[in-house]
Order: sequence, then structure tokens, then C-alpha cells
Amino acid sequence: MRKSKMLTLNRREFIKGSVVGLASLPALSFKPMKAKETAKRAKVVLFKTQDRKEGVKKVIELLDFASVQGKKVMLKPNFNTADPAPGSTHNDTLSQLIKELQERGASEITIGERSGPPATKSVLKDKGIFELAQELNFKIINFEELEEKDWVHFNPPGNHWKEGFYVARPVVESEYVVSTCCLKTHQYGGVFTMSIKLAVGLTPKKLMRELHSESRNGMRKMIAEINLSYKPQFIVLDGIEAFVDGGPSRGTRKEANVFLAGKDRIAMDAAGVAILKELGSNEAIMERKIFEQDQIKRGVELGLGISKPDQIEFITPDKASREYAQKLESILTQG
Repeated sequence: MRKSKMLTLNRREFIKGSVVGLASLPALSFKPMKAKETAKRAKVVLFKTQDRKEGVKKVIELLDFASVQGKKVMLKPNFNTADPAPGSTHNDTLSQLIKELQERGASEITIGERSGPPATKSVLKDKGIFELAQELNFKIINFEELEEKDWVHFNPPGNHWKEGFYVARPVVESEYVVSTCCLKTHQYGGVFTMSIKLAVGLTPKKLMRELHSESRNGMRKMIAEINLSYKPQFIVLDGIEAFVDGGPSRGTRKEANVFLAGKDRIAMDAAGVAILKELGSNEAIMERKIFEQDQIKRGVELGLGISKPDQIEFITPDKASREYAQKLESILTQG
């Protein structure tokens, strides 16, 4: 592939300049934000509940996020497989989130996903997403069926990919992205799968060989680096049930009965790891400090969000939620 003259761009210019076809992709460079440039505080809404519909409704109600009125929304779930939640996004969580976006005036909602190892189409079928799309009037983009021109190349300096990585153009060009993730560990090197790792489903399946051939800490850094390609307006995490060991499709289950929402991916994942610690998880979670986890540590280096646990501010609606948030604050402080 022909390389053009290297340019130094800021993140916004990098993303704007990267939206080009694979046949004419330049080698782009940019300066990632430093940790000191990130917001001093990140609000994370926390609501204790056993009801997914109620959970989505309440955290959206309490979260201060950019208006979705008149926007075309790209919604990224966790459909790596069709296994029951938290193996994949629960359909109740997905349905309620779509309804909340529609009620707030979204002009169009599209679910975009690339599953794996199973074929994306089979995962969508097994989960009943095609029928749900007809019922709730949303669109579906199967990233696995995209043409070559519909992948955007990113190759930031210092990244751990051999020749950069590719991200689905519909996400890169979307005017409004929303992510919804599960709460779980990942036994194949990721350690945990929450909002940061959700970005793996934005890449083509052919890159998975390279991702999984790297050393495990290298893999986790590569996962964080994909997040430079896009920024969700907000994230909703379903923590009704969690995998505290195993994962991502099957694992040891525990009930956390909590929903989180926020705009900062590092804050969301740090809070999620704190929940796993509170529940009692595996060695990879329990014996490493939260901000020393490779996904989070690399995310901080890249300027994806906050850099310290005391920058998280929990927003809660009731006593039970506040008491649980206080537990997590203590865990976050201890690391």
C-alpha cells in the first residue's frame, strides 16, 4: 500500500482525515491527549436494581448527555456471541435503551456489530434481533458484510498493531454513538470485557489473528488503542449479572444488581472492575490495582478519559445506590 507524507494531527483532525477508502489510505500520525488534558471529574450514574428496564430508564434519566434530538444514532451492543447475558447484551436492556433514545427524538437508530467467532448473522438471528428491529423500527448493520471501502484505516504512532487497524466506517462517520456493555471477566487475555473492549467488535474479523497472537499485555494495549477511532456520547453498563471468572461467553455468575451509565470509558471500566472486586473475582482482577490493568493504563496514556480513581463522581438516586457507590469508592481508592 502506497504511503503518503506523514502528518501530525490532533485527534479530531486525525479522525476527520482518516475517513478515506482503503485504496488511498495515507499513513497518519497524531499526538494523543495527555492525561493532564483530560477532564478533572467523570460522572458515573449508579443505580441498584434487579430490573433491566427500570435500570436503563433510571440511569438515562440521571445522566447528563448531549441531546439526541434529530440525530442518527449508531448503537454498539455486546453481541460477540448469542449466549445469555452477561455473555451478550440482554434484549430487555437493548430494547429499553432504543425506546429511551426514540423518546428523546433520535431520528434513526442503527445497531452495528461484528460478532466472533460465530458469524454475526447467526448471532443476530439467534438473539432475535431481526424481529426486534421490525418491532422497534431500528436498522442493523452487520460489519462482517461490509465491503473493503467501508473500513477506515488508523495507524497512530506508538501503537502495538503491526500496520495499524481498521474500524467500520459507519461508526467513524456516525454523528452520535452509544455503547452498551456487559460486566464480565475475559479468560482469553483481555482480563475484562466492558466499554473499552467493546471496540474490538468494530474491527474486521481478519484482525483477530494478530490480536490474539500478541503477548497478553500487548493484546490489552491494542484493545485500548482501537478506542482512538471513535468516541461514544455515552455508555450504559448492565450489571444485573456478572461473570467473575471465565467469560466472555460463559463463566462463573454472580448477581451485582446494578446499572451504570457515563461518558468516560475509563471511569466506566474502572467502576466495573471495582464491582468485580466487590463481588470477589479471579486472580487477574483481585491481585492487580484497577488503574494498573493494561486496558485502563493504556487508555490513560492515550487520553481516553480520567487518569485517577478519585476523579470518578458517582451519581445515585437512592440510599441503596449511594451505599453501594461508597463501597466502590473505597475499593477504587485502595486500587
